[in-house]
Amino acid sequence: MAETKKDLLKNTVEHVDIKSFNAIPIIEAYDKMSFSARDLARAAKIVDMMQKEKDCSMWLTLAGSTSAAGCMQIYVEMVKAGMIDVVVATGASIVDMDFFEALGFKHYQGTPHVDDKQLRGLYIDRIYDTYIDEEQLQNCDMTTRKIADSLEPRPYSSREFIKEMGRYLVKNSKKKDSLVQTCFEHNVPIFCPAFSDSSAGFGLVTHQVERAEQKKPMLTLDSARDFLELTKIKMNCKNTGLLMIGGGVPKNFAQDTVVCAEILGKDVPMHKYAVQITVADVRDGACSSSTLKEASSWGKVDTTYEQMVFSEATLSLPLLASYVYHKGNWKGRPKREFSKMFP
Repeated sequence: MAETKKDLLKNTVEHVDIKSFNAIPIIEAYDKMSFSARDLARAAKIVDMMQKEKDCSMWLTLAGSTSAAGCMQIYVEMVKAGMIDVVVATGASIVDMDFFEALGFKHYQGTPHVDDKQLRGLYIDRIYDTYIDEEQLQNCDMTTRKIADSLEPRPYSSREFIKEMGRYLVKNSKKKDSLVQTCFEHNVPIFCPAFSDSSAGFGLVTHQVERAEQKKPMLTLDSARDFLELTKIKMNCKNTGLLMIGGGVPKNFAQDTVVCAEILGKDVPMHKYAVQITVADVRDGACSSSTLKEASSWGKVDTTYEQMVFSEATLSLPLLASYVYHKGNWKGRPKREFSKMFP
């Protein structure tokens, strides 16, 4: 008997709670081991150093699908605790996963061993072993269009548009502690330099097509403004540290602010701290997987406090984040509220 859509979409992904367990003992045990265990321990200690140094702003960069896989609340709790001052992410992380769940939708546990043609026939999208209801995702698309339709038709940075998404969620969210809404409420800016590569892109395209047909002005995205705004934040910081989940555009975009500031005639220090969790190989020269030592040759990252962790993030990130949370060095750390820099 063929499985129905209801059969397949019944086991929801539950997000890990870093407050519910204390990873300090296991990270300290890892510190006395070797290989990836010791790499993770050093990475956790470097992220904790970012929290101890009150003049250091910590930036989170997100690529990949960890938010759909159960890590979404890690980022939310870190923002609530004041650990994170800036988020740079893919559009999928912010829209297809986080904003999507804020609207009341879910991700579901599935399997990679499935007939994908059957999934397509049922309008189910697959991220490895995780399922998404395509009809719900299109609802998310049209919600971004609704937000675009409500705004003044002019160029926006992704940060500016995502702020409006957060404002929308304050009144309309079904799940109150999404990353988009939490960042809005705590004045933590979110940048998505490739924002259209997500459900937001479909919504904005339909907005622009309808406006063009009506010969009316339309909302557009200004990626150069994204770069300038993030660089202005870098120029406002004494020191910065990066926690990078995956690689891709968010990683390079955050690192490039040092170079952009230099081109603008401003002398800013390289990112003092940097941790990257990735499974990507470095030998193809791709930005996603280039080591942090390699980034130093570009003038982006200092090499004193950097650590690559070659691990699938859903395994290592909960341990790292729980360690830093329970160490408690984030307490009393000043909140930057960088969103307030911009009108």
